[in-house]
Amino acid sequence: MRDEVSAPVHFVDNRASAGRRNLDRLVRLMKRAGLGDVVSRGDLVAIKLSFGELGNLGYIHPAYVRTVVEAVRKVGGRPVVMDSNTLYAGSRSNGHDTLLTALSNGFSYATIGAPLMVVDGLRGHDYREVAVPGSIYQRVKIGSGVLDADALLSLAHFKGHMLSGFGGQIKNLSMGCAPRSGKQMMHSDVRPEVERGRCVGCGRCMEWCPQKAISLQGGVAVIDRDSCIGCGECVTSCMHGAVAVSWEAEAGTVQRKMAEFALGVVHGKRHKFLGVTFINNVTPDCDCAAWSDAALVPDVGIVAGRDPVALDQAGYDLCNAQLGIAASALGRRGVEAADKFAYVHDVDPTVQLQHGEEVGLGSRSYELIRT
Repeated sequence: MRDEVSAPVHFVDNRASAGRRNLDRLVRLMKRAGLGDVVSRGDLVAIKLSFGELGNLGYIHPAYVRTVVEAVRKVGGRPVVMDSNTLYAGSRSNGHDTLLTALSNGFSYATIGAPLMVVDGLRGHDYREVAVPGSIYQRVKIGSGVLDADALLSLAHFKGHMLSGFGGQIKNLSMGCAPRSGKQMMHSDVRPEVERGRCVGCGRCMEWCPQKAISLQGGVAVIDRDSCIGCGECVTSCMHGAVAVSWEAEAGTVQRKMAEFALGVVHGKRHKFLGVTFINNVTPDCDCAAWSDAALVPDVGIVAGRDPVALDQAGYDLCNAQLGIAASALGRRGVEAADKFAYVHDVDPTVQLQHGEEVGLGSRSYELIRT
């Protein structure tokens, strides 16, 4: 809590009983956070989430998504569930594969009750440039699917992230709503390097590199810096800790870029935006990874509100207030860390919050309202 005007952040914990179902409480949470004010009758409503990578189980459960879809329909909205193509060479690098991945992970009309759409089209070229009052960008690239919607619901899974420390609303709005070229703009300062003594020559990083910029030389991975686009997937995919980020610029630059891209998404939807963040299964890595490591902290609950910065600040605070789980990437030494995400990823994750506040994306000051 700070001295400035505080943004309301509505919160439900995970306690449930016969008369206190989590899905019912999610509906009440969205109502109290302003769903009826955000969605008008007849609105085309973009519900933006991550479909998750094949092999990942950390993404938001389809039952939650169906509950959101039904709540949107009840107030007269026409929901469309969306995700974007990825920059890396995984199971969602084009519209065809992205939709197949969604179906494989349990997202279909039969399970969620809404059509699916890829934000930036079949090959990631369906986007428009949006003017933003940023300090890095004056224009950012945003997928047309989100821009064309009358209202936007951002469903974010709060978790760790190798480049930004954690990923929540700001990441879901920035990386999640940008086309492939926009994602590249945000990643352009990342330059991975291979520690030869740790590399075992398994070739896993080569499989995930979208540019084919990695080769094996003498049984050790070598990255061609001229071809590398800085997506960082080799860092995540390496199971031996042999690839690390070597920042071409100050490490917080990626987070600042994320905040400005997120601003481009909500800039024209200030009164038509609602964020819902699921602070459960808080994995150390992004849902873009092809696996889900053990959660860093016990499940916390769900928050909802109209301010993406306040929602991320609340998620960050709620996680750090928990005693960490020793049988996770934190280990026994990290369970009491004041900043569990910085402990795991050696990145200050608050840069995105600070810059988001500076450029007008939202406020770090919030009032937690238990529902």
